[in-house]
Amino acid sequence: MGENSTGVGGYKEVFLAVKGKGAYSRFKFESGVHRVQRVPITESQGRIHTSTATVAVMPEIQDVEIELDEKDLDITSTFSSGPGGQHMQKNATAVRVVHKPSGIQVKVQSERSLTQNKRLALGIIQARLQEMEDAKQHASVAADRKAQVGTGDRSEKIRTYNYPQGRVTDHRISFTSYNLPAVMEGELDPFIDALTVADEAAKLAAASNGRE
Repeated sequence: MGENSTGVGGYKEVFLAVKGKGAYSRFKFESGVHRVQRVPITESQGRIHTSTATVAVMPEIQDVEIELDEKDLDITSTFSSGPGGQHMQKNATAVRVVHKPSGIQVKVQSERSLTQNKRLALGIIQARLQEMEDAKQHASVAADRKAQVGTGDRSEKIRTYNYPQGRVTDHRISFTSYNLPAVMEGELDPFIDALTVADEAAKLAAASNGRE
């Protein structure tokens, strides 16, 4: 849907949408800090370097509780970058929206229409603000409800991708795969299935304790 590049061959942020039945229920477990351990090509001493990427997974909001005030928004249109034909280059279809009170910035250029990109950008901002509001409401009980799967807090390193050992470990459930290439190609089902089972077990345990 949109991206912010670092200018040195990487990305600062990438926004994408996953559509399909049960998409959020499956991908919600990817929310958190993913740690990568690898030996870069430029590393002459063979030392392992560690870097992290933060993933936020948000459902598409149907009944929006967060209302956006126009005076709080700074909306600008720019020319879309990358391939897309003459239409993309002749028209300023990319949209950059800044929510001034929170400082949230979103740029979307996935659609050909300026209106469509604006709608998507506003939707992302609403989802982020809703996420922030929900976090505030649940902060007081988060410590009591933390279970085996974890809280999903972004400060937690939920998974480590160790390239020298070809290993991927999910720290929430102590689950490890030694097929890192397959995981990086998208084979996440073993992790998601294990996390789902652990999550259901934690919920059942919490419900049983509540009845006692």
